[in-house]
Amino acid sequence: MEQRRGGRNSRRMVIEMFVLGTIASLAGIALGIAIDWFPEDASTQAGPIDTLWDVLVVCSVPIFVGVVIVVVYAARLFKQLPGEEELDGPPIHGNTKVEVVWTALPAILLVALCTYAFVVLQDIEEAPAQAAAPEMVVDVYGEQFAWTFKYAGTDGKEVNTTQLYLPKDRSVKFDVHSKDVIHDFWVPAFRMKVDAVPGVTTNYRVTPTKIGRFPVVCAELCGLGHAYMRQTVTVMEPAAFDSWLQEESVESNAPAGGGDEAAGGATGQEGAGSGSASADGKTIFLEGNDNGATSCAACHALADAGSQEGIGPNLDRVLPGQTAEQVGTSIVDPEAKISEGKPAGVMPGNYGEVLSPAELEAVTAYLVDSTKK
Repeated sequence: MEQRRGGRNSRRMVIEMFVLGTIASLAGIALGIAIDWFPEDASTQAGPIDTLWDVLVVCSVPIFVGVVIVVVYAARLFKQLPGEEELDGPPIHGNTKVEVVWTALPAILLVALCTYAFVVLQDIEEAPAQAAAPEMVVDVYGEQFAWTFKYAGTDGKEVNTTQLYLPKDRSVKFDVHSKDVIHDFWVPAFRMKVDAVPGVTTNYRVTPTKIGRFPVVCAELCGLGHAYMRQTVTVMEPAAFDSWLQEESVESNAPAGGGDEAAGGATGQEGAGSGSASADGKTIFLEGNDNGATSCAACHALADAGSQEGIGPNLDRVLPGQTAEQVGTSIVDPEAKISEGKPAGVMPGNYGEVLSPAELEAVTAYLVDSTKK
């Protein structure tokens, strides 16, 4: 073993390792920066985060290459040969200077990178000092397996929606909540994410910079339907967003009663076919209730409600022709019949408990009436 160690010019070996490591590091850094790791960036926070990623690549690749080269050379030079199975390795005192260097340099690098990351985090979390419009606050609610969003409407009353709409170039603060288990609110194009924790309000802010539609996903395993907990955020021009918010404010705060009730007809708790029952049913479909009923619109597409398809089936396709009894059974016993192409075990099975008989009747009547052809 000593002969193998001394039979090779150590200086030449070190130079060879350095040259190979430099070439491999430069190639790895170039490849790491050239790879398009992330989706399209669509917020002011995305730029600093992408730059931080590039810095980490530049620092990490040479370290990885250096470790690999040392391991490969050590395995090649000091591998065990036949007949050496019973031999002990020669005693080595070590090199104090080298030990100090390989302890100090990584420590300095880690402190520098952590400091840089902290500065980036502080910068992207700060509200804009000067903004053309005041910062908007959106409450985000995660539940198995959908997101719902709450805005302050133009008249000061709440606007609830299952699809997220945001104005371009305006700071938005998300207050994130969970109704059941831990979720994680993440818009990859914004680069920001935070856990939704039961009983705790977490938050972060972004300023969207691009018009378009971007995925909203859950980044925390939250149950059988986790992979389907996907919705979209639509970034709009400020004027278009203001128009949308005003329309939603009017619709969300319209009187619950329909024409029949105004004429002295049945209330929402009487007769499933009444106009007010449909109105109350639509409200429950869109928002759920305070007793723990999940918003149906978060998972199901229904043209009359303006909701988009999620983890659940499109109701405009599967409900026509069904009786009120069949629809009601599907609500309280969702496992009785699973639509083709949709997963089992993800729709809450507690609607029979969290909806009162009158609410269940109202939702059933609304679904039957709104899907008639």
